[in-house]
Amino acid sequence: MREEAPFAPSMRGLTERSGLCSSLPSGQPWEETKGLEIMATEQTLLRGSCLCGLVAYEVPDSFEYSLYCHCSNCRRATGAAAKPFAAIKSDRLTFVSGGDHVMRYGGGTNHDAHCERCGSLLYSLVRNGAYLHVTLGTLIDSPSIRPTAHIFVGSKAPWDDICDGLPQFDRFP
Repeated sequence: MREEAPFAPSMRGLTERSGLCSSLPSGQPWEETKGLEIMATEQTLLRGSCLCGLVAYEVPDSFEYSLYCHCSNCRRATGAAAKPFAAIKSDRLTFVSGGDHVMRYGGGTNHDAHCERCGSLLYSLVRNGAYLHVTLGTLIDSPSIRPTAHIFVGSKAPWDDICDGLPQFDRFP
């Protein structure tokens, strides 16, 4: 039987950074949408795939935490200001098709997994192989979790103004 150890990044000892934006528009993006209820359980499977569809996977909607990473490696891997991801134990993702077409960048117990044909970043294997940081942009179905903070904002792109009101940290909490 698999041991369930809840993980919540510790915010203790870190300095929260204030964003450059002083006000948010009305209708906060994290507010619950009227008429839309998401019922998620441990058994709910979410579908995901790369851009070209060669690689497809399933993952349970039981992510432990979700963040936006602004480190230079994530920015380069995604071509975006940040990588939104959700974390889950590494044995929880299952390839439905194309698993033999996953290209790994990096070594051993910490690497990024991309589709070898289109290059989509599917996930990062982190924390010495214990967790996957599944890129939220590759999910077809909407997860019940939402990112709760921005990390590595000390190395974010200078043109990237974070205006969503979420906490910001210079490193992983």
